[in-house]
Amino acid sequence: MRAVKCTFAISLLILFFFTKSLFAADVAKIGVIDLQKVLESSTAGKAIQAQLKQQKVKMESELQQKGSEIEKISKRLEREAMVMSKEMREEKEREQRIKINDFKSLQKKFRSDLQKLEVQLMSQMQKDIKEIVDALGKKAGYILIINKYSVLYSPGSIDITDDLIKKLNAKTAKRK
Repeated sequence: MRAVKCTFAISLLILFFFTKSLFAADVAKIGVIDLQKVLESSTAGKAIQAQLKQQKVKMESELQQKGSEIEKISKRLEREAMVMSKEMREEKEREQRIKINDFKSLQKKFRSDLQKLEVQLMSQMQKDIKEIVDALGKKAGYILIINKYSVLYSPGSIDITDDLIKKLNAKTAKRK
């Protein structure tokens, strides 16, 4: 009888320790990433922002130049309209309308080009982020890593943005 009690007690202890380790293994590990912070703080994000800004400034200066040409034509037309012949005035007005339409189409083209450039640059960065997040999740045992802005509340302890930025900066530095 004593052997049965001893075996029962040992079995109970083993069961207790075994179930405790099972429950500890089931703890869900979740990570949160602030993608806006990654864009603003990482080397790759800063490079993308600088390249987009440089392209935008270049396009704006060209548009400004075209706009000033249109203004000059408008002012000259206003000044000289009284002394011009009807045909000459109509020709200058037509020229002005053509320049305005060219300006508007150039403006649309620049917007489209800037958006395409942004999509192109961001797609490479998103690909890099996805690779790093996958590796980080597997290595650290996360079952879920989500964007901070789709979460209403999360403690700061599960924010892994800084780790992501460090790895992204390292990957970007290797590429250069």
